[in-house]
Amino acid sequence: MTTTSHSRTAHVKPPRKERFTAAGIKSIFYQCAVVGVVALMGWYLYDNVSRNLQNLGLASGFGFLDIEAPFDISWSVVPYEPGDSYARVYVIGITNTLIVAAMAIAASTGLGFLIGIARLSRNWLISRLASVYVEVVRNTPALIQVLFWFLAVFSILPRPKDGVDVAGLGILQVNNRGIYFPRALPQDGFNVTLLAIAIAVVAAIVLGIWARRRRILTGQRFPVALVMPAILVLFPATVFVLTGAPLNWEIPVLKGFNLTGGISFPPAMCAVVLSLSIYHAAYIGEAVRAGIMSVSPGQGEAAFSLGIKSSWSMRMIVLPQALRAIVPQLISNWMNAVKNTSLAVAIGFPDLVALFLQTSLNQVGYAVEIVAMVMIFYCSVSITISLLLNYYNKRVQLKER
Repeated sequence: MTTTSHSRTAHVKPPRKERFTAAGIKSIFYQCAVVGVVALMGWYLYDNVSRNLQNLGLASGFGFLDIEAPFDISWSVVPYEPGDSYARVYVIGITNTLIVAAMAIAASTGLGFLIGIARLSRNWLISRLASVYVEVVRNTPALIQVLFWFLAVFSILPRPKDGVDVAGLGILQVNNRGIYFPRALPQDGFNVTLLAIAIAVVAAIVLGIWARRRRILTGQRFPVALVMPAILVLFPATVFVLTGAPLNWEIPVLKGFNLTGGISFPPAMCAVVLSLSIYHAAYIGEAVRAGIMSVSPGQGEAAFSLGIKSSWSMRMIVLPQALRAIVPQLISNWMNAVKNTSLAVAIGFPDLVALFLQTSLNQVGYAVEIVAMVMIFYCSVSITISLLLNYYNKRVQLKER
């Protein structure tokens, strides 16, 4: 009897969830109603604005994007000449903004993690210096910091004639016109090296996944730190040498009153990237500190009792658990970093706000369309950051069974 009852119990199917219950239908109805109300409000606002612009005799629509822009742009990675369309100006503004935002996010995240760990250091001097840094930076407006780095640092650097060659080889030159780097000029056959780099990256990813699974199943560690750099560096370097080193470098040289050639970052861009990196690193540092403190001290003590070094304990035990508390705050900081790139307009860097919301708006009008396009860009970037980091946050959260 007992065996029969157990077998019957084992084959009992769990109750199937009904999707179209009364509560489910109500939920769908309310959601559709909200979407409909929002759509009606959007249509009403659009119709109202269109009628008002028509009554005032003002043009509307997006036809202005095909008009030629008569002004020049001081810095851009996208080819541009006066006479190109305003659509290209919009693309250049987006590109410049994304470059500055990406550099600021990467630098502030790395520096923020170091500051957060330093604040919890047992070394009194390091801990106090990190605390002073956080308090000073967080209590100073971001705009003031942007102006400080531009006016008090980069604007008083020596002229190009007396510029500083950091390495003495022309690799890194600094003056009041910006920071200059050599430009890579790929030659015929360099595509083979790019293919080797892609193969090396894929191989490194596969190796990392295999090493992680091997460690989980067997407890044995694979020397990934030694093998992975060899794959990523030695294999592409060997292919590069065997194909005849098909890559030349254009070194910046002084001609007249300025350096020509190479890649240059203007002072305004350097000031924005540096100031935003320092500013947001203070907030990320506090998020990291709070995340580490949310992990039970017993985790580190257990690692210490097993003979694990403190650096390994922090990297492999504490930080992976702290990420569950760090990532939600990191989302907000990354989105704020993107939006704060608009402060570049104060020092003349050609970001989206300066090029499109200021210069283009003054040239052609179409205020509603231009403002809407700028808003859509910032909203799209913020939503993308939120979706990606929220997806990662779900991956690192504890899984309940």
